[in-house]
Amino acid sequence: MSKNDFFTYQAQTTPHPLALEVSHAKGSYIYDKAGNAHLDFVAGVSACSLGHGHPRVVEAIKAQVDQYMHVMVYGEYVQEPAVEYTKLLASHLPQKLSTTYLVNSGTEAMEGALKLARRHTGRSQIIAAKNAYHGNTMGSLSLMTYEERKSAFRPLIPDVGFIEFNSEEDLELITERTAAVVLETIQGGAGFIVPQNGYLENVRKRCDEVGALLILDEIQPGFGRTGKLFAFEHFNCVPDIMVIGKGMASGLPVGAFVASHELMSDLMDNPKLGHITTFGGNPVIAAASLATLKEITETDLMAQTLEKEKLFRRRLQHPLIEEVRGKGLMLAPIMKNKEIANYVVLEAAKKGLILFWLLFEQRAVRISPPLTISMKEIEQGCDLIISILNDCPTPTVN
Repeated sequence: MSKNDFFTYQAQTTPHPLALEVSHAKGSYIYDKAGNAHLDFVAGVSACSLGHGHPRVVEAIKAQVDQYMHVMVYGEYVQEPAVEYTKLLASHLPQKLSTTYLVNSGTEAMEGALKLARRHTGRSQIIAAKNAYHGNTMGSLSLMTYEERKSAFRPLIPDVGFIEFNSEEDLELITERTAAVVLETIQGGAGFIVPQNGYLENVRKRCDEVGALLILDEIQPGFGRTGKLFAFEHFNCVPDIMVIGKGMASGLPVGAFVASHELMSDLMDNPKLGHITTFGGNPVIAAASLATLKEITETDLMAQTLEKEKLFRRRLQHPLIEEVRGKGLMLAPIMKNKEIANYVVLEAAKKGLILFWLLFEQRAVRISPPLTISMKEIEQGCDLIISILNDCPTPTVN
């Protein structure tokens, strides 16, 4: 295989992918074909919760492969890994989040959640936040305000309105017409924006007043990344439907939406097959999800995450960094301008540190390492970022 084959035969998402040629990955490192180690501060965009090749997850995958892999379309056969996973997940959630529908990705989970909200309420309007990102399928894309990314694919789903995240005044836009309000618990692409001043509690109250459902997107902040199993636990706000994915299976493709048994039963009938998926609940992926959840909940990883956040904040102090946004190990140093952010990401890649961008906030540098990253690795990566900033040729503020 050559790098040219990658550009020739595999569909690309941008004109200039990073194109690191991967040999193998272990722990907090990805190794290239030349044998160079790259410290991973991104974790597959928050997907590799336990790092690369975690023994507990690998063992669970191998054991399940020896038993069986795909056997039947979702929901028809009793497959132990999926049942055990959803049961364990429910034990760590509020009672109203008792039933899980397993799918293949976060954006598919969002599609299912939107369908469930419209089916349950009999209403059509969906309210989303400005600068939100919930995925790239047609329904999820419809929840985005970034017109540059939407315009080529119109018409999208109708009757979607938008509110400003953290705006109390905009809550009046949630009415008796609203089927659901969809929010990221912590906004990702917008720059790791954390709810302020009881915002989510007030959204919850408004939804209850008008009979709308609250859908919280925990795809990125979920599974211990913010120091709690799910970020809503920080904000005294329990959703009607929770959407999850990314870090759920330590790097395997997965997603789910979670609701009460009563609410989820609306997809069983009138019509039957209200949502259906061939590979959702795949036993190999469910086994990886189960091992991941056990490791996160049976160890002190979540408590460590908050200590690691403190270390990042102490070490990432520099005149070119305006602030560090986010929570836990979902952090975004905000640079003085986008040119500095670009320089940091690209220079770090040359020097063996994997960083990345955020979708909408161009001044941000993504830091979302494995929860298992060590304090020493954090220090090494932060020292490199600071040295790159010290050498930055474009300190001018735009």
